[in-house]
Amino acid sequence: MTEQEHLVIMDETGIRRALTRIAHEIVEKNKGIDHCMLVGIRTRGIYLARRIAERIAEIEGKPVPVAEVDITPYRDDRQPGSGAATITAASTAASDSGSAFSVQDKRVILFDDVLYTGRTIRAAMDALMDCGRPQSIQLAVLVDRGHRELPIRPDYVGKNVPTSKQEQIDVSFTEVDELDQVLLIR
Repeated sequence: MTEQEHLVIMDETGIRRALTRIAHEIVEKNKGIDHCMLVGIRTRGIYLARRIAERIAEIEGKPVPVAEVDITPYRDDRQPGSGAATITAASTAASDSGSAFSVQDKRVILFDDVLYTGRTIRAAMDALMDCGRPQSIQLAVLVDRGHRELPIRPDYVGKNVPTSKQEQIDVSFTEVDELDQVLLIR
């Protein structure tokens, strides 16, 4: 049995720079933040959305709504009909307010930590559509590792990391893991 190799591909500084760049790109592409909302996919996507919301508030001088979506009932590796969409408002602080949130006519920016096959994003879009009809859905990811099984492409990418299917990407955030880093595991 061989030992796994862990290569740090983004440290705390790299993550911070990528998120700052993504925040600026979101503001530029949407010509501000009016009618925008950030939706993070549970678990690590919500931390990305909150951090980007903080940066956008610094840039624009006003807050952008943040929500969290639980895609568990929409995953294609689960039994159908195992639940309904849940999108809840999330404050930029560590605790969620838990109130229902509408995506109707909003420009939704969806956040996930790693984009791989695209199945998680498809499930999230299904959940969003069950909660209203957004004006548009844009996708922001910290890491795009390739190997798409569905025709899904991110609008905002922190880092492109071509990988083999045998490799893994492990994202750690201080909110849950006590450090910020992205590892490539071979």
